Parts: sequence; structure tokens; C-alpha cells
Amino acid sequence: MQLLDGKSTSEKIKLQIAEEAAEFLAKSGRKPHLVAILVGNDGGSETYVASKMKNCEKVGFKSSLYRYDNSVTEAALLAKIEEINQDAGVDGLIVQLPLPKHIDPEKVTEKIDYRKDVDGFHPVNLGRMMRNLPCFIPATPYGILLMLQEYNIDTTGMHCVVVGRSNIVGSPMSILMARNTNPGNCTVTLTHSRTKDLKTQILQADIIIAAIGKKNFVTADMVKTGAIIIDVGINRETSTETKSGFKLFGDVDFENVAPKSSFITPVPGGVGLMTIVGLLKNTLASARKEIYS
Repeated sequence: MQLLDGKSTSEKIKLQIAEEAAEFLAKSGRKPHLVAILVGNDGGSETYVASKMKNCEKVGFKSSLYRYDNSVTEAALLAKIEEINQDAGVDGLIVQLPLPKHIDPEKVTEKIDYRKDVDGFHPVNLGRMMRNLPCFIPATPYGILLMLQEYNIDTTGMHCVVVGRSNIVGSPMSILMARNTNPGNCTVTLTHSRTKDLKTQILQADIIIAAIGKKNFVTADMVKTGAIIIDVGINRETSTETKSGFKLFGDVDFENVAPKSSFITPVPGGVGLMTIVGLLKNTLASARKEIYS
């Protein structure tokens, strides 16, 4: 078993991003600029946004954070997004999810200018991804592809089983792993909570991408020997064992599955760190006008 180390891999790629950001600054006179909007005080969201802002600083990006409490109206939030859309000095805009129940996340996603949609959630980017056209790939799937590339894993001809069908990870991941590229060229099965005999489906997999949002859902008896395991799950539980007061668990029972696998990502220290790298690479590409002029 070889660990797919998100920490070392992300640090390596961030060094490359920092070099390219410095070149962009020298040529353009400005830094790539990422803006984040955070609504409410959800602990997980606070942590994720703080990490994104910190990583922007680390690679030489400019970052801005707009905070709102839970009482902000949908109209006010959409107006702020439009204001940022019109700001030529902003390259990327992300609105951290989840949002309060009175705000429609679909309206928010569609309001973001697709040319600044560095999370890759806008229908234009998802549609272009579906057609294998230049686009901002959703940050988590992008990070997973970068991880597989860094470890020189040839996925051609493999059977990839994706567990979870969200628009953020599972569905785009299934499309990307089927594309005529490497990573890619897989036969893909997209499974979910309603899949009949899910265990049998997962047992057939050469690559398992677990993104169902349930702690330790994928157990050792679901995994064939030598499988590649990508654990997207981030399940937070309160804990007295950590300074933060919570502990993270993946969707895979790491302790028991790892001995059967050929490669496996840990939680924490795996896909989550690569998601930030995907976000940074999209932001740099936006600043350079590599995808949309």
C-alpha cells in the first residue's frame, strides 16, 4: 500500500503556482485575486475559508473575504455577487456552502460570472466539461486528477466506481474519469444511496472514489485487493482528543481498508488539501485568461 499524500503533493504544486503567480505579477503589475463570501458562522465553513485565504497568501495571490450573518437577504447577497462580477480586478469568486435555508444556492451559483467561477459549479463550466471543452473543472475533482497525475497512476482501462452523485464531486468525477485522457479512460459506474446491491458494485472496482458523506461507509469487505482508494469524505465529529474539539473521518474505513489497497488517500491530509490546489490553479488560469478572454 502506498499513501497518496495530499500534504506533500499539494505543497509541491503550490511551489509551482507561486512561481507562476510571481511571473504574472511581474508581467501584469498585479496579483491574481480571489474573493470569498462567507455567510453565517458554521465551524466547518470558517475553517475551509480561512485555509483558502491562507493558501492564497502563501502562493502570492491577493485574497478578499466578505462576511455576512445569517440574516442577510438573498437579494443583498446576489447584489454583492453582481458587484464583484463587474470588478475587473477580481479573477475568482467563491461563495462558501452551505447557505442559510432562505437563500437558494442554485440562484447564487448561477449569479456568479462563469468566467470567475473558480469552484467550477456554474452550469456553463459543467456543460463545457461535459463536452470536453476548456473550462474551470470543479475544484475537488480537479484536485483528484492532479493527485493521480503526480503519482503517475495510469488509469487506462480500469473500472472506476464513484460512490455518490453530487453535482460538486460525484457526477463530475464520473465524467472526468471516463474521458479520453489520463487520468481517465476508465469504465465508470456511478453509484449512490439508491443503488441496488451497492457492495457488489464497489467490489468490482479497480478505483473507488468515495464521496457519499457517511463516516467509514466503505468497509474492507467492499474492497478487492489492490484497489486504488480516493476518499473524498470529510465527516466532522466532536472529540476531546484534539485541540480543535473535533475530529475528521473519511467515507472509507481507512484502518481496515488500507492494507487491501494499492494506493489510498488519508483523511485528513488527502483530497481536501488537493481541492485547495485545484481552486488556486483555476484562479491563476482565470487571471491569465487561459480559458475565457
